[in-house]
Amino acid sequence: MKPTIGFIGLGLMGKPMAQNLLRAGFPLLVWNRTAWKADELVRAGAKLAAYPGEAAAQADVLITIVSDPPALEQVLWREHGAMESLRAGSLLIDSSTVSPDLARRVAEACRKRDVDFLDAPVTGGTWGAEKGELVFMVGGRSETLARAKPVLETMGRKFLLLGPNGAGQIVKLGMNLLLALEVNAFAEALALVTAAGIPAERMVEVMQSSMGRAPLLDVKAPLMLKGEFPASFPLRLMHKDVRLALELARELRVALPAGEAAFRTYSQVRDSAKDDPDFSAIMRFWTETAS
Repeated sequence: MKPTIGFIGLGLMGKPMAQNLLRAGFPLLVWNRTAWKADELVRAGAKLAAYPGEAAAQADVLITIVSDPPALEQVLWREHGAMESLRAGSLLIDSSTVSPDLARRVAEACRKRDVDFLDAPVTGGTWGAEKGELVFMVGGRSETLARAKPVLETMGRKFLLLGPNGAGQIVKLGMNLLLALEVNAFAEALALVTAAGIPAERMVEVMQSSMGRAPLLDVKAPLMLKGEFPASFPLRLMHKDVRLALELARELRVALPAGEAAFRTYSQVRDSAKDDPDFSAIMRFWTETAS
């Protein structure tokens, strides 16, 4: 008999992850701050929890994937939160992107309740979530990951154990810092080339045929050239992740000058946005300053 899954957070990533669990036959109990986002899952057979603690109380495995550290703290510890309702012997998997310190706090709270815990943020975009091909960056014990594998395999294709609790979050912040810098640098290079009168497409053509090629460009470059930024990974979340990476760097006394400069640019674009665009909308910084 498959374990009952509680799932908290039905955003761009969470909803398709939950759908894959449901299709695989796992009994599923879901909760989301905006309740109507669960409607499609409920029609497909999931049950809707009234509050996070209800999802936790019935779950053998509870998965959380929410927007930021305050959101995770809220669903775990505030009124009707999940932490107090987790049963001894259950498993909590957090796939949010938060600080390593928060992941360690969650791990300690779980230890006191005899609950296993993995911090397991993901990469792969919405398309990876929909196809069940996410990569999980995992912090925790190897035996806990082995226990979680049958559930994780429904949602992902690779599960990298990177160290103790907190390690998954550290690597995820490094990964997203790299992606933020890569898209920022690409947009900056395009601004230089196009200012000199050369079509942006020619720059991309050379990059795709050289050491400048990056798989990220296969997804982002076509939309950036069109000036279209449908949110696969919202800029507001990338802004949050870069901020968390810079906070971690200050704790570790590591200088990140490129990261600091990119953060200022992302901040400006985020603050001027009237929509909720993808992080590739960083391109707007150069479009707007050139107009």
